[in-house]
Amino acid sequence: MGKNKLAKFAEVAQLPNVIECGARDFSDNPAALAMKGRWHEDFFHNDNPIVLELGCGKGEYTVGLAQMFPDKNFIGIDIKGARIWSGAKYAHENGLENAGFLRTNIEFVDAFFASGEVSEIWITFPDPQMKKCNKRLTSTNFMKRYQTILKTDGLVHLKTDSNFLYLYTKAMVEENGYAVKCITDNLYEDLQEDPILDIKTYYEQQWLSRGIDIKYICFALHHKDDFVEPEIDIERDTYRSFGRNARVV
Repeated sequence: MGKNKLAKFAEVAQLPNVIECGARDFSDNPAALAMKGRWHEDFFHNDNPIVLELGCGKGEYTVGLAQMFPDKNFIGIDIKGARIWSGAKYAHENGLENAGFLRTNIEFVDAFFASGEVSEIWITFPDPQMKKCNKRLTSTNFMKRYQTILKTDGLVHLKTDSNFLYLYTKAMVEENGYAVKCITDNLYEDLQEDPILDIKTYYEQQWLSRGIDIKYICFALHHKDDFVEPEIDIERDTYRSFGRNARVV
């Protein structure tokens, strides 16, 4: 591991807007679990709605949304401390008190938030997990987790380059009767006036530079007991990210 990455890990651990709990058994920071149900009082010190960005990477969306919506609180979640460093450091140095970060595995998200504590969830450019359904961040496996922390009819946003994940998510939403608020397979063509277009992540700019359309779906997650995984054959994406034999589409 390079010195630069080690330095970022060390700095992230000291930033007041970051909470770390990376171990599977949470033994490295059991106090992080005490934040469950206490984010408004102990972290943000206000009653504004809480919005999560899952797999936030460098935190471009967390920071961008925090600047765009000062009346909401935003928490970026990612296991990669060196990535979180970028957004967390920027938010701290620029006084963005409505932006925070949680370093942990996304599959443990329901361990850190109480029922109804979260108002919205953003999922930005996740791995489509074309071979592992249960690992897809829009699978019913994760919907079960999300509904335990989201308020009733809280919004879930997916922004992706992957046609595979977009079609899978669309089918999952239809099978489970979630109310679609917005859907498009070409975000920058169909929603030209929407302010969310002003935020483009590092990876999103890579996809756009390769001529790949950005897909977006927003739906309301009502609470339910029975979940249905869609039985659908979807053509897999034929390209990979930069650094992995990338091909232009």
